[in-house]
Amino acid sequence: MEIHTLHKYFLNCSAACTDTRNISKNSMFFALKGTHFDGNSFAAEALKLGAKYVVIDNPQYAVNEQTIVVNSVLETLQNLATYHRHYLGIPILALTGSNGKTTTKELINGVLSQQFKTSATKGNLNNHIGVPLTLLAMTTDTEIGIVEMGANHQKEIAFLCNIAQPDYGYITNFGKAHLEGFGGVDGVIKGKSEMYDYLITHNKYIFINADDPIQVSKTKTARIIPFGTKKNQKYTLITLLEANPFVCVKFKDQVINSHLIGAYNFNNIAAAISIGLYFKVPFKSIKKAIELYVPTNNRSQIISREKTTLILDAYNANPSSMAAALHHFALQKETPKTAILGDMFELGSASEEEHDAISSLAVSLPIDQIILIGSHFFQTKTTHAKIERYKTFNDFKTNFKPQALMGGLTLIKGSRGMALERVLDLIAQ
Repeated sequence: MEIHTLHKYFLNCSAACTDTRNISKNSMFFALKGTHFDGNSFAAEALKLGAKYVVIDNPQYAVNEQTIVVNSVLETLQNLATYHRHYLGIPILALTGSNGKTTTKELINGVLSQQFKTSATKGNLNNHIGVPLTLLAMTTDTEIGIVEMGANHQKEIAFLCNIAQPDYGYITNFGKAHLEGFGGVDGVIKGKSEMYDYLITHNKYIFINADDPIQVSKTKTARIIPFGTKKNQKYTLITLLEANPFVCVKFKDQVINSHLIGAYNFNNIAAAISIGLYFKVPFKSIKKAIELYVPTNNRSQIISREKTTLILDAYNANPSSMAAALHHFALQKETPKTAILGDMFELGSASEEEHDAISSLAVSLPIDQIILIGSHFFQTKTTHAKIERYKTFNDFKTNFKPQALMGGLTLIKGSRGMALERVLDLIAQ
């Protein structure tokens, strides 16, 4: 079936779906294959659950006239998303980066939705399946689309850009994330910059943080929309006033008080302000959106407990974000301070060096108690009286005594796979 014909079928559906556990009535089900499952085998079930059509690539699972057989379900999903993106004809803003992607996306969406009907990536649907689903979730009511793109190896951002074909792009930063897949920091820069390559090649617009020399150097031939902290008539000037603990910024004579902690969130806020101004969102609306945004999902959440105030930042971690979080944590006035840190994943051959560096940094800062959890941190060589090490979370859980927390302030940070939000279950409310 030709994509334009399939698209006509899709327009009569309520949504695109790839999981029978989340089927919505009159949706179009795409029978994707995984390592341990074949979506084709769920085609009949999808129809029973209310799907209007099922798209399969194994004709043996054809059910009735509601079955659409294609050569590759995944490629069809991706091609349909690109076709739908052009059918809608709306501006698409794409963003990626090593740290802060999701927070920045939420801030941008909050700002732009003050003025426009927006549609943005939900959760972490930012890969070769998530990006197409994000595009297909946009409707004729959508005025601006916001697409988050994640990657852990070269050529992935280029591939996602070819699907979404954005008109605007923003890269939050280049940090020590997914070093194993990218092949080091230089590989991260090259991989993330594939978004720049696409936008420059297609003469599109790039928002850049003019304080970041990498962003500046990579966009010399681009159509840029810059923001920064240095006085310059060529770009939007935004100032960091404080971050103790919440980030407070100033634009002209207006102050925005956010619910985001850490100076590292300043650039995320500044980007949202700059993008809002470019799209002519009134500043009072920009201010309102940023001040209303409260982080969730284990991202820099402030949680009160009987013995301590917790900074829960357990959604993800890499050496760059871990170091930034520790430096911010050390600046806080509350004492004593406890840092509970979990392993950082996907660092490849740099893992031992990076975990050693983080444990040494933690010891060097005014942090009173350091609890390291995970097999990588367990093997670090830094020794100090304030360090405790546990090879697994269960080891920590078995030995942890809530009364051992010194009180004051506690930082919890680790990679998603460590699921350090489980620490909350061990601390009385």
